[in-house]
Amino acid sequence: MSASPSRRVLAASLALIAVLYVLWHRDDPHFGAALLVFVLPPLVLLAAVLRGLASAPLWSGIAALFWFSHGVMYAWSHPELGLYPWAGIALSLAVVFSASLPGIRTRFGRKRGGS
Repeated sequence: MSASPSRRVLAASLALIAVLYVLWHRDDPHFGAALLVFVLPPLVLLAAVLRGLASAPLWSGIAALFWFSHGVMYAWSHPELGLYPWAGIALSLAVVFSASLPGIRTRFGRKRGGS
């Protein structure tokens, strides 16, 4: 069974968030802590999405609220960081949207078949 497009976007977004935080904190003196706090959660969620766990999109969306808030805080208070916070904001929005899309389609989609 192949993954839905929203699951593929969710998986790609989670992988990119992990890569973003590795690059963002690569020179941090507390790189190990940054890996535990910022890189490990999206990788665990990515594994859950790839395994097809039903709760993975929900938890990804919840974690994305943290990533979004973190990105907004840093974009506002540390503009010298350049695109890292903005990429975090964009990727967290991609996670929320792709995690929510199947439910939105189910709730508001047109019924197929019949007249």
